[in-house]
Parts: sequence; structure tokens; C-alpha cells
Amino acid sequence: MPDFTFEPGKIEVVPFTALPTLAFELRIKNQVPNERIHSISLRCQIQIEATRRRYSPDEQKRLQDLFGEPERWSQTLRTLLWTHTHCVIPAFEAETNLDVHVPCSFDFNVAATKYFYGLERGEIPLCFQFSGSAFHEGADGGLLVAPISWDKEARFRLPVEIWRKMMDVYYPNGAWLRLRRDTFDRLYQYKVQHGFLSWEDAFERMLEAPEVVRR
Repeated sequence: MPDFTFEPGKIEVVPFTALPTLAFELRIKNQVPNERIHSISLRCQIQIEATRRRYSPDEQKRLQDLFGEPERWSQTLRTLLWTHTHCVIPAFEAETNLDVHVPCSFDFNVAATKYFYGLERGEIPLCFQFSGSAFHEGADGGLLVAPISWDKEARFRLPVEIWRKMMDVYYPNGAWLRLRRDTFDRLYQYKVQHGFLSWEDAFERMLEAPEVVRR
């Protein structure tokens, strides 16, 4: 039965995709010699190991929406689930390399987006937890299926600069907010009534004079 190890490699931005996407290079080695792997259906759960790095005072302020006041971080700072992804690995023997493509949201209702955006510099500690099925050749030449256990992991350190550059390419000088329909309708009515040409003009007026919103 195959016995895989997963080793992290470089991280790159995937250009010209529908969504911002990162490619995580992964080397897969089979510790069982002379065993033919026909394919692997690989599932991956990616977690942000937020407790495995330090935070500057400015970063602590920007992350209060997630973890509260810094004085309480000993209880509130925790590992965050980022996303799940799946890929199919073609036939190989001994070892192979592949890129795991991970789409990245810029929706600020998503905890991972808030976390990434709140960081100024340094690296983001990530843990890839693997599962799935490996289709391999048995001793008699027949096809066998072996599970991949969740205890198979690989740790990456994603530079904050790469994430920021990726978002600047896809959403230059922009950000996304999802609103309830009734809230959007009120904002739209406010924009039209005051004759603002852009949403930025409407929001800037509300931020400068919040009493207008209360009325």
C-alpha cells in the first residue's frame, strides 16, 4: 500500500484566471519502492495557523474584528479554516510534482480575507491537511485503491506581500463588500437623492458627516 509524504515548494500567483488564484507547488513521494501509482484523487483542507506568528501593534488593531482586544488573544487567537480544494494527480512512480491551485476570495465577510488584509508584512503560516484515494498497481498487476489519511500534512509560509500583490493585480485600488438587499436599497436611495456620481462619493459623505445617515 502506498505511503506518501508531501513536501512544500514555491508559491506563485496564477495569472489570467476568473478569480485570484495562488499555486502551491507540492512534491509527493511514495516511500514504497517500485510501486506504480495510476492516479490520486487528492482532497486538501487548508488552515491558517494564526498562533504561529507574531503581530505588530498596527496588525493587532486591524485584526480586532476577528480576535477582539489584544488582551484577550490568549483565549481568542485560534487556527482558522481557510478553504478546501481538490485535484487529480496523474500516473507516476516514486515521486511527482504538481501545483495545487487555491482560489482566493476578496469578500470581507470571509474570515480568511479579514485576516490576510489585516497583516502588513511577514509570512502567513498555513497547514495543508490531505485525504483522498490513491489508485495503484498491486503485486499481481491488478488495480487497487488505498485511502490517504488526514494525518498527512504539509506546511507552507505564504508571504503577505504575494497575497497583496495578487489582489492589487485583480482588484487595483479596490475591495468588495456584500450587503443585504434592503441595506443596499437604502444606500442606493441615499446616493440617488443626493446626486452622487459614484459610490465613493456617497460613502465619503457619510463618513465625513455620520449625522446625515442617522436622519
